[in-house]
Amino acid sequence: MAGENRAIGVLLQTLQDLAPEDFLQFKNKLSYISYKERRNIPKNSLKKASHAYTLVNCMKEHYGEDIAMQIATGVFEEMNQRDLANKIQDEKVKEYKQKYRAHVIREFLQYKEVNACLGENLTVSNRYTNLTIVTKAQTKREGEQETIDVSQRHADTGNEQANTAVTMARLFQSDEGQAPQTVVLVGAAGMGKTMTMRKIMVEWAEGVLYAQFDYVFYLNCKEISPTKEVSMADLISKCCPHRSTPIEKILDSQKKVLFIIDGLDYLRFSLLQPEDDLSSDPREEKPLETTLISLFKKIVLPESSLLITTRPTALQNLGRCLKGECYAEILGFSAAASEEYFHRFFDTDNKADTAFRFVKGNKILFTMCFVPIMSWTVCTILEQELYKKKNLTASSKTTTRMYVFYLSRLLKCRAGDSKQELQQFLCKLCCLAADGMWMHKVLFEEKEIKERGLDHPDLLSLFLNENILKKGMDHGNVYSFIHLHLQEFFAAMFYVLEDREETVGNSGTHVKDIKMLLENYSKSRKDLMLTVSFLFGLVNGKSIEYMDQRIGCRLSPKFKEAMLRSVQTRPRGISPPGEGTVKIKELAIFHCLFEIYEEDFVKRALNCFTGIDLHDVKLTRYDQMALSFCIKQWNGLESVTFKGCSFEQQVYKEELVTGSAPGLYWERQLVEEQQSPISLLCQALRNTSSEVKTLRLWYFCLTSACCEDLATVLSTSQHLMELDLSCNDELRDAGVQLLCEGLQHPACRLQTLRLGSCHLTGTCCADLAAMLFVNQSLTCLDLSDNELGGAGVQQLCQLLKHPACRLQTVG
Repeated sequence: MAGENRAIGVLLQTLQDLAPEDFLQFKNKLSYISYKERRNIPKNSLKKASHAYTLVNCMKEHYGEDIAMQIATGVFEEMNQRDLANKIQDEKVKEYKQKYRAHVIREFLQYKEVNACLGENLTVSNRYTNLTIVTKAQTKREGEQETIDVSQRHADTGNEQANTAVTMARLFQSDEGQAPQTVVLVGAAGMGKTMTMRKIMVEWAEGVLYAQFDYVFYLNCKEISPTKEVSMADLISKCCPHRSTPIEKILDSQKKVLFIIDGLDYLRFSLLQPEDDLSSDPREEKPLETTLISLFKKIVLPESSLLITTRPTALQNLGRCLKGECYAEILGFSAAASEEYFHRFFDTDNKADTAFRFVKGNKILFTMCFVPIMSWTVCTILEQELYKKKNLTASSKTTTRMYVFYLSRLLKCRAGDSKQELQQFLCKLCCLAADGMWMHKVLFEEKEIKERGLDHPDLLSLFLNENILKKGMDHGNVYSFIHLHLQEFFAAMFYVLEDREETVGNSGTHVKDIKMLLENYSKSRKDLMLTVSFLFGLVNGKSIEYMDQRIGCRLSPKFKEAMLRSVQTRPRGISPPGEGTVKIKELAIFHCLFEIYEEDFVKRALNCFTGIDLHDVKLTRYDQMALSFCIKQWNGLESVTFKGCSFEQQVYKEELVTGSAPGLYWERQLVEEQQSPISLLCQALRNTSSEVKTLRLWYFCLTSACCEDLATVLSTSQHLMELDLSCNDELRDAGVQLLCEGLQHPACRLQTLRLGSCHLTGTCCADLAAMLFVNQSLTCLDLSDNELGGAGVQQLCQLLKHPACRLQTVG
């Protein structure tokens, strides 16, 4: 029977092997056997079916394949041919297992993301990125240290955690002998629990994972109706697509069954049920909570295995109704996994590399990207930016805006909560965060959570982790924000979130004194730097509008003037008045102004300063974006000095993408424009409104590529009078050659050029001589501490005698 399935083939072979009298008996019983009010096969049809092949076809046509197999099994049992009945049934079950696996792949392999285009589906295999999962519980002290040192955890899971990290394949394995029957996988909101369960379902169906289980059933607690009475058999049937589900066989082989309970925290009922209400009968219908607790307590299907996912806030009650459970916690992406996710998200390696380097240049964003939903948020925003713009350095999406969007994504699933309830909760949460920042506190006792009115499990679990602690080590539960930076974000929100007095009540002891915050940060509390930076970002007009419309939270801009004055009157980082310029010596100021991203505010804030003076600072790409943005708005800037600083360079692949679509043009532009570490600085200095007169880059490791960018500044700036590049060992003769191209430009007005200790040789003297012959503004040239040689010096001396040379001082 070519093309028939295996079960029908086994039935055919079984009938062919029957003795003639047994074959006739089989047909005879078919004529009167009943099946759920179905009519029997007409005797005339049976009489014509003289061969096994025609009889099987007759049964299929009359009953359908599935019922035909069940009836054949029943007939063999009536004939006391139990071996043949079991043979048919076993083959049918084996065939069903294959059908079920195929169904699982169809159901779980593809999924649709938020913001996806119509008809655009993703596959788990292409998008899923491995998460760091650990089984080790912590002491309270260890939990506190991990929360504080979370950026290190993002870069590396650490020696302690590396020893306890597990893969999905090892969740049901044990190093101590007996494998656990119940595994609880804990993770904060957006940590990737559901996606991990999808991945497990697909890999089990493909035969890659959990070969010890014949069936894996996925129960999504978001979708289960808690109002109906159900049995375990009902829950299994709902997971299966076929009417002929072999429920009895499944229940009989419960050791081979794994139940995945995804999102237990979404169930609103109590996990504490009277023992007498529980049932051991898998076919008995009970309220959903009773049926599930019977499963958790191993009263029903005690030999089956469980994999339960939940947010940490549901752990305490869950632990009371489990036996022999093993806990594992999802910590999120490692740094390497985060980069892999970017490559899985974007459709080209160029886009992925560009986006990831942009994020890596922003330490605050980078450390938050260990949370999968934050990685998705950032990638989604950057994908839109890359489609609209030539490069990401022109993006207006500040760190604060990224966090605001992340907050809206977390709260989207809570659409049922009233705006007033959400506002009240956030006010209390922000107060907790602010108090914690003032007291250097990152862990909060359960008692404090309740006293502040934050014991709202559905909302609390979006932002706080309930730490898994070692038994016997500490008493009570402790909570921490999902990430330290998230606590700093909410601490900033505390100061600008509008509330009524009755909203907060006695939820905290801290007062909304924004002046005190800014003064303490300015004087001694540098640990408040990120909180202050977020504060500036939150009073941005677009942030206020977005929070109001998308999240339902009203932020007040009334503190803007106080924040402006705090920048204008900063007592530290300003040069003494006697120096003639009032300089900013702290990079943090530029970050605050970049976060607010309002040109008028930035102009007013910088109006009383005339210079930048930064020493021994490593500037990331994001630092450079903030600096460049401020310089472009700073009309009164006269002097820029960097001593011993380094600028992180953005490296791009040379591969160019061609095409007419707007989203593709940026790749060519980036390769052409981003050529040196100081490209963003030079772009700002080339701004037509720039009035910078003095630019000093000392001990800067300038390269020839940097000199090419500086040459463009020399050829465009009408105000630059002094360029000091002293003590740059890598500048060399090639760099001088490029600088001379800019110096020969008619628009160049430079008067003083200092190139002392730049590893120059006599080779560069020819370029300098040619430049000096053309340049009509340069009057001072410092070439001290270089090995120019006699011939080089002579060449310059001859030029000095020429009437066209305006040079007055050579050192």
